[in-house]
Amino acid sequence: MKVFSKEQIYKGDALTAEKQNISSTDLMERAGTQIFNWMHARMQGAQVPIHVFCGIGNNGGDGLVLARHLITHGYNVNTFIINCSDKRSKDFLINYDRVKNVTKKWPVLLSCAEEFPEIQPDDIIVDAVFGIGLNRPVDEWVKKLFLHFRASKAFTLSIDIPSGLFPDKAVEDEDAVVWAGFTLSFASPKLVFFLPETAKFTVQWEVLDIGLDQEFLYTTQTEVELIGKLEVLPNYIPRDKYSHKGQFGHALIIGGSYGKIGAVTLASRAALSAGAGLISTYVPKCGYHALQTSFPEAMVITDSHEEKITSITFDIEPTVVGFGIGVGTDSKTASAFASFLKTNKAPLVIDADGINILSKKKALLKLLPEATVLTPHPKELERLIGSWKDDFEKLKKVKAFSKKHKVIVIIKGANSITVYEDKLYVNTTGNPGLSTAGSGDVLTGVITGLISQGYNPLVAAIFGVYLHGKSADIAVEDFGYQSLIASHVIDYLGEAYLDLFKQPEQPEPPQEEEQKPQ
Repeated sequence: MKVFSKEQIYKGDALTAEKQNISSTDLMERAGTQIFNWMHARMQGAQVPIHVFCGIGNNGGDGLVLARHLITHGYNVNTFIINCSDKRSKDFLINYDRVKNVTKKWPVLLSCAEEFPEIQPDDIIVDAVFGIGLNRPVDEWVKKLFLHFRASKAFTLSIDIPSGLFPDKAVEDEDAVVWAGFTLSFASPKLVFFLPETAKFTVQWEVLDIGLDQEFLYTTQTEVELIGKLEVLPNYIPRDKYSHKGQFGHALIIGGSYGKIGAVTLASRAALSAGAGLISTYVPKCGYHALQTSFPEAMVITDSHEEKITSITFDIEPTVVGFGIGVGTDSKTASAFASFLKTNKAPLVIDADGINILSKKKALLKLLPEATVLTPHPKELERLIGSWKDDFEKLKKVKAFSKKHKVIVIIKGANSITVYEDKLYVNTTGNPGLSTAGSGDVLTGVITGLISQGYNPLVAAIFGVYLHGKSADIAVEDFGYQSLIASHVIDYLGEAYLDLFKQPEQPEPPQEEEQKPQ
């Protein structure tokens, strides 16, 4: 799913009005009606008090359209205007008059904290105060209104974006933002719904189709894409009946040190479970027996040193190399890695201490093959690109790093983001159960296994993050968040693959009552 920027949404609105020969007021009517239809389908006329808070711009105009439809359908509605400026949009004024024409209970103008209405916990708040066009901090009394919303504990529905939240920059004051239980977003979700610092402002979200021009929606290229099953399925490479292991590549996992052979085992198992045809591991001598006994499918190559990797030499031709899992940052290991990079021709996936070595020796970045995949956790990422003040600066720095070094960077998190140059691919699978030792090693293995089969590195990164998260989503049903471990994610990768082809369950049709004879 495309995630449109603020500027693209404005362009889409204008283009739609022009091509469909409708006014901006008609488009606002369409948007407000869709919000009403969503609420009406769920409330079915329930007489819960609904407090619609409208700003004086177009977001407020959407709220006024909603309020009018709720009133004319007999709902218990209180409409409030947040009178924070003398500048009112044309479409807001038109819909303000339309509301006054359908009720004697005119909208109440609010301009200070003393005028706030009483809101009960069982009421519903509709937040239509500010939309995506907000470009300044909110007034102090409006901030107090938002705190009043939170204190009421009433369910809050935000229109398009929680008010006070910017679509393209960080928030300075969390109290100056509406904390929504649900957000109905026009045309596409907003990037801020998926960033660690701003995702908390809406518990759930849904996209409403307001009839924007279809050609615009299909042809407009966006910087951000939301990745789900529909996005990854077209990239799936099916297997021929007569295929054999040689067609799916030979993955090599290099890593491990004394006490950290388990990381290599996890990554290697994940690579094979993701579909690599053959898997070899390169570890210090101390890892030989552990790998041969715990993972018999792997072929094991050992370094001459007992406890760490001091040189990297092998006589195989790997299709892809995964490096860094549990390897440590010893100077001899770092030197071995540098020597390896000078002669390596295979695609690379680098994780953990491999990234830490790159952070200490930035000159090695020049030796990375184009489209090398880096999978850092937050601290490793900070060592690589430097600190950041907020999520937007982090994204800016990662994009610049990716463009400069021509690498793919995965920003791990609740919604992991794969970054390649200026493009962001936001993942939708995964859960808190992945906050466990070894889950990153598994991700490295999955991506390595996909590249081994012939997926290009960018597709492998996007697909791998999806499969990794989906496997955890399936496994957590059996183990719960606390008891999920990295091995479970590997064990359920097959289920994640099979889920790609499952059709959503359809509700059973209602059964007709049997007619009794008179």
